[in-house]
Amino acid sequence: MYQRLILKIASKLGLLGFLVLGILSFWHTSALASVELRVLIKKTNPSLTVGSSTPAVIRDAGGKVLGQVAGMNSFNSKISKNNVNLGQWNGSRLWLEPTGDGVVWIGDNWYRGRVLLLPEGNGVTAVNYVDMEDYLYSVVGAEAVPSWPQEALKAQAVAARSYALHQRNTSRNGEYDVDSSTKSQVYKGLASEYTTTHQAVKSTADEVMTYDGRVILAVFHSSSGGHTENVEDIWTSPLPYLRGVVDYDQTSPVFQWSKSVEPSQLRQVVGNIGNIRAIVPEKTTPQGRVVSLRVEGDRSSRSLQGADVRRALDLRSTLFRMSLANGGLQVSGRGFGHGIGLSQWGTFYLAQNGVNYQQILAHYYQNARISRIQTR
Repeated sequence: MYQRLILKIASKLGLLGFLVLGILSFWHTSALASVELRVLIKKTNPSLTVGSSTPAVIRDAGGKVLGQVAGMNSFNSKISKNNVNLGQWNGSRLWLEPTGDGVVWIGDNWYRGRVLLLPEGNGVTAVNYVDMEDYLYSVVGAEAVPSWPQEALKAQAVAARSYALHQRNTSRNGEYDVDSSTKSQVYKGLASEYTTTHQAVKSTADEVMTYDGRVILAVFHSSSGGHTENVEDIWTSPLPYLRGVVDYDQTSPVFQWSKSVEPSQLRQVVGNIGNIRAIVPEKTTPQGRVVSLRVEGDRSSRSLQGADVRRALDLRSTLFRMSLANGGLQVSGRGFGHGIGLSQWGTFYLAQNGVNYQQILAHYYQNARISRIQTR
């Protein structure tokens, strides 16, 4: 708790606050990265504030040292004539690499590792190059609840490590491996690190889920609403390890939910079909998620994809039903997320009831096994 409080205060005070509070004494970063991950932090920002907690080296695209900046100084990075600008330096891309145990400031948070700045469109894009295990300290704290049982946090650590490594292996030609948002998995840098997440990551070091010798696509979600889905019923091709299983997420705060929606919100999606008369599911998954539905109006009707309706109305999942009530729309549903793979609230329940992380992972990732990656 004390570490968490210090991080909150330091983030509000910015670069100077980080120095004054001496936060660096809490963590140590290994000098040699075992597996380095590329994480997109900011994309096409007109101006981006970056800095380092210790003296940092500036390098160009080829790795040549251009200069050095003092620690605890911030710089606004901008685009200049199709190059990225950082203080007195310009280049097609620039590296900011802290010395010693330093960390980098990117936008509004501290991150371990180093940062690559590159021009993209009319703005600056920042990619954090960070050791996999250091990255996971933050992801586990951002994706799970830090006070959950260790077995739940361990399961989250192995799932997140597997997902990140799978993405790294399939995106070698891109500028980054994973996003820092829910598009991939949430990563907030030091702001979401806790003693408990460090413990979970360290106790499962280098462990990943594999099938047939390959790291699996270890997707996860908050709560399935009682039963997870076969991947092919939601996305595309079947995978032997992403099979629908009974979930244990009944204690989740989002196991059941409801929401009132103005008909005008739905009309923005369906267009001019007149007054909405009925909303009928056309196709659902075996567990009841809406794949497509038909909205009937007094002028015409239109079919919509369940995922599009979820986005447009900001629903927690596609496991929902809609009804007309008192001139409005009432939505009732279950779960939060896509419903594939590991359920975080199901994991919490199982861990709370004595199930270890190996058993949890075996349940949610059918036919997969825990393996250890070779990191050096």
